[in-house]
Amino acid sequence: MVVYQKHYDIIVVGAGHAGCEAALAGARMGCSTLLLSINLDAVALMSCNPAIGGLAKGHLVKEIDALGGEMAKNIDATGIQFRILNTRKGPAVRASRAQADKQLYRLRMKRVLENQENLSMKQGEVTGLYVENGTVLGVDTRVGVRFMGETVILTTGTFLRGLIHVGLTRYAGGRAGDLPAEGLSDSLREFGFEIGRLKTGTPARLDGRTIDFSRLEVQHGDDPPVPFSFSTERIDRPQLPCHIAYTNQRTHDIIRANLDRSPLYGGVIEGVGPRYCPSIEDKVVRFPEKERHQTFLEPEGADTVEIYPSGLSTSLPIDVQFSLYRSIEGLEQVEIVRPAYAIEYDYVDPIQIHASLETKPVRNLYHAGQINGTSGYEEAAAQGLMAGINAALRVKGRDPLVLGRGEAYIGVLIDDLVTLGTREPYRMFTSRAEYRLLLREDNSDLRLREKGSAVGLVPEEDYQRFQEKRKMIGEELERLKTTRLAPTDADPAFLEEHGLGELQNALSYEQLLRRPEFSYRDLERIDIGCRGLPEAVREQVEIQIKYQGYIDRQLQQIDRSAKLESSRIPEGFDYGTLKGLSSEVREKLIRFRPDTLGQASRIQGITPAAISILSVAIKAGRGK
Repeated sequence: MVVYQKHYDIIVVGAGHAGCEAALAGARMGCSTLLLSINLDAVALMSCNPAIGGLAKGHLVKEIDALGGEMAKNIDATGIQFRILNTRKGPAVRASRAQADKQLYRLRMKRVLENQENLSMKQGEVTGLYVENGTVLGVDTRVGVRFMGETVILTTGTFLRGLIHVGLTRYAGGRAGDLPAEGLSDSLREFGFEIGRLKTGTPARLDGRTIDFSRLEVQHGDDPPVPFSFSTERIDRPQLPCHIAYTNQRTHDIIRANLDRSPLYGGVIEGVGPRYCPSIEDKVVRFPEKERHQTFLEPEGADTVEIYPSGLSTSLPIDVQFSLYRSIEGLEQVEIVRPAYAIEYDYVDPIQIHASLETKPVRNLYHAGQINGTSGYEEAAAQGLMAGINAALRVKGRDPLVLGRGEAYIGVLIDDLVTLGTREPYRMFTSRAEYRLLLREDNSDLRLREKGSAVGLVPEEDYQRFQEKRKMIGEELERLKTTRLAPTDADPAFLEEHGLGELQNALSYEQLLRRPEFSYRDLERIDIGCRGLPEAVREQVEIQIKYQGYIDRQLQQIDRSAKLESSRIPEGFDYGTLKGLSSEVREKLIRFRPDTLGQASRIQGITPAAISILSVAIKAGRGK
């Protein structure tokens, strides 16, 4: 084994969405960072849907941006259709989504990485970890080079013993066109990690020249498009439409007639697939009463004919795929450019990581992305960013940055993984966050910008802009409290229009805005002071005023749980010494090894009584 002459602070294995954020975070925080990838031409490649964001996922992207990550800036620079989802619902569940020009997204991210100070990129397959005395010291590659580093971050995606299925045909691959990583899983097992098996899939890519779009429903994006990043002023790129199509009874009959040739139903695939993003054959079997299923035909870029049929992933044989896609109206003559497939891969049970994403069996080793059992670019990028931040903080001798469930969706994501584990690909939903009215997309910068600045990831220009916005919000909230509408000064027609005809006493502008039917547009008619106020400031002020009661209630709930979250359980705590715990509770505590009482309280089967016993024992200094 040849030992490379340079010693790095951080080594990142894998250059997918998690690896890119991890490497950039480490380098931007001043650490010498090495990014290793099996294929440097596939950096930030969108292996599945060419889109960023969506329900709850958009929240993650906004939080990544607020902390100083790159994903939001990258989609703003390469997006071809932007939409805000759930605009008719409350602000807590509104979400941003954008189609990407797939190749431009990859190329821009690669350019950002290549031009980042403190960051080196090398092509190589990591086959093992170099560990001494329980601490990782470097990684070994297939060509016989050992790279040494203070910390290592594994962001392996679907490459760990990846196995691709098209019907009953299967072959090794990290994704279509790329080699798998074969040796690393065995190395992880040697160091005590529990390895599981998961499955995901992707639709075929279709030739847009062979689709009759005139027979399909067109879907345009928002005009004007709203950027993801708090640093992006506007989107200048030309925007493209998507189209909507539907399966039919003939499609479903084709699928049912060929289930015996499906690796999913033939017992060939061992891994557990995503519950909330099932294949089309899974949908047909699980929902036999549905007459049709919707698909969005999404362009993969401005300069390609390839179309992504969202919602039509399958692992059926290629001849069945031809029949399946051609059974859909408008697709009768469609040609398949790239076949659909399913892929199985190894992952590491995430109960074996701390909330910092450092692993419990091996010190200075961090895991991020699909290796932790998650699904989706956004979930991966969020973990990659936090792993990069915490690896850099470890190098600098500083405490890790851990986000709580009341601070960020990123906190919810990581806490779910480390306290509950997962046996299927984990996907973020707004329903997973108990404080979702606080964790809105629109206030991600107000929640997290300070933290991103504190670790050194937010550029000074962005931080100054944020401070000005925050100041304007505070001043406007104060102004609205003190400025009042007197009945004698108001236009009677205005009062009647808003149900204030019987108004006897003056109302503050804050009280007016608190009324459900009253908005800043109404206030503009009587208030010169709010005219010209930036839209982002108006949005924040109006939401904070209208939802103040609910927000205060959730803040009180967070305060009540803070004591548990801050009560750390000593490392190596001996649960066997505690009397009063059931054998089931004791076994779970030993297996999960929670870092705090808060984490322990969220492990399924851990009772409040057990938490009380554990709390008393910690205060008494027992169990050490």
